[in-house]
Amino acid sequence: MTVRWPSWRTDLAISLVSFVGGLLLYAAGGWRMFLGDGPWSGAPQWLLLVPMTVMAGCCLLRRLAPGTAEGIGLVALAADTLLGGSLGTALIFTQVVYDACVYGRAWLWRANLIGSVAASVLAAVAGVLGSGDWRGIVLGLVVALVAVLPTVTGISVRQYREQAQVQRLRAEETARLAAWEQRQAVADERARMARELHDVVANQLSAIAIHSTALLSAADPSPRLVRQAVEQIRASSVSGLAEMRQMIGLLRDSGTAPEADPAARPGLAALPQLVAQAEGDGLTVELRTAGTDRALPVSVDFAAHRIVRESLTNAWKHGTGTAALRVDVDADRVLIEVDNPVRPGAATSGSGHGLIGMRERAALLGGTLTAGAEDGRWRLRARLPVRHAAEAAG
Repeated sequence: MTVRWPSWRTDLAISLVSFVGGLLLYAAGGWRMFLGDGPWSGAPQWLLLVPMTVMAGCCLLRRLAPGTAEGIGLVALAADTLLGGSLGTALIFTQVVYDACVYGRAWLWRANLIGSVAASVLAAVAGVLGSGDWRGIVLGLVVALVAVLPTVTGISVRQYREQAQVQRLRAEETARLAAWEQRQAVADERARMARELHDVVANQLSAIAIHSTALLSAADPSPRLVRQAVEQIRASSVSGLAEMRQMIGLLRDSGTAPEADPAARPGLAALPQLVAQAEGDGLTVELRTAGTDRALPVSVDFAAHRIVRESLTNAWKHGTGTAALRVDVDADRVLIEVDNPVRPGAATSGSGHGLIGMRERAALLGGTLTAGAEDGRWRLRARLPVRHAAEAAG
């Protein structure tokens, strides 16, 4: 675990290093810039240490007030120039200009760029006119090194940091979006599992409740009626428990368990049992089948079983006691059609959890499912493609 070095310590270190470096240049005799004597050149040489010290102190304001630091630095540089100019003060000024471009506001680096370029041109012109020699352009180059070069460097670093900040913000936004999508996926999966639970349990519990109510409503039920009701309740309970265990097994399956016995999977092979159970509940089913002995992909077979079961349950709960069921299977698709009269007052909006689950199963396989009431009858038609599911499984 690392401890972050405070920014004020960095500023203090830069200020001290700059001051010590200026002192070393002064002590080594390399303090004068040799650009000619200034108006105050006759003053004591130690006075050059004053603007240099002020310039080094400006580094302490590099983050807090970069514009103020540069303004004070310009005054210190002007005083140093009047005293004859020193190399240490000029070098520290380059750090002040750099910091102003990096940490200052946008207008500051723009003003620095325009001002430094203009000052370099004016210095070059003044150098040529003042010396009467074209080599006086060197004065402009010196100003460019002191002002233009740190300005351009500071602008480059600033732009790099701004781009890095944009990338960080973009990465954070992407992470937030991914987290939201993950939460949404969890919510969708919970809703799907709730509908699956409805398909697995609610139908069987409804049958149990209806048979129990019918038995309790009988004034003096005969032993035969009691036994028949109890048998239906037991069959519904056992069937619901088996399907619940199967669903829990699918949820727990990690993909490494051996494949379950195909005979244990609910599919169209169990169509006679579905019809028998529906008729045992009191629903008369007119069944027409074709090609149901064909081998189907597991996903299609399972979805067809669920759709048939849910359709018969809806016909039993909301109908008048009869239903026509057609299941037609060929090499390309599985066609399921259910037609039953609707009991007066029954819900026919087609927005229940069972219908939503059936539509989702059909859509996942690339198929279609339509259902709705028309002329007092409820009609459902589902088409499940076989080749699409087989190719996806392969």
